[in-house]
Amino acid sequence: MTGGQALVRSLEAHGVTTVFGIPGTHNLAVYDALLDSPIRHVSARHEQGAAFMADGYARAGESGDVGVCLSTTGPAALNTLTPLGTAFSDSSRVLCIASQIQADFLGREKGLLHECSGQSGGFRAVTKWWQQATTVEAIPWLVREAFAQLGSGRPRPAGRGGPRAGAGAGGRPALPAPGGV
Repeated sequence: MTGGQALVRSLEAHGVTTVFGIPGTHNLAVYDALLDSPIRHVSARHEQGAAFMADGYARAGESGDVGVCLSTTGPAALNTLTPLGTAFSDSSRVLCIASQIQADFLGREKGLLHECSGQSGGFRAVTKWWQQATTVEAIPWLVREAFAQLGSGRPRPAGRGGPRAGAGAGGRPALPAPGGV
């Protein structure tokens, strides 16, 4: 199972029916997995729009609905920070899933495509919980924890990042029972 498949199956297990986002080089494995999923993808023209749509979806939906946005890495991921800041201030449940460069290049500043030093720090400022997946096996557990965070305390955005290699790499992740919202 690829990291993209593990992510999509985990979202399905948590009742996600719609995601908003833009495909890009670093998250194509997720979009490949969406082809075989009942989850509907709504394409945006800009990452900021995708995150605002996820926020609007969460606000307009049934009580407890989570808006989910997908983003590629670097500048694209940082484009989601304004809508996440709005969701944070207004107590909206938004899950942002942003890709990242290959794990073995994190923090090395080698000039990779869309490399952004300290990307996770930007998300920590506008989410109640943010965690980086480093293996395929970690993805389902981090999605489960994200939904647990979204369903506890004051509603606020949560997020999960993951390296490009993790999305397409194979693994045998266990898919835990849903938790949270």
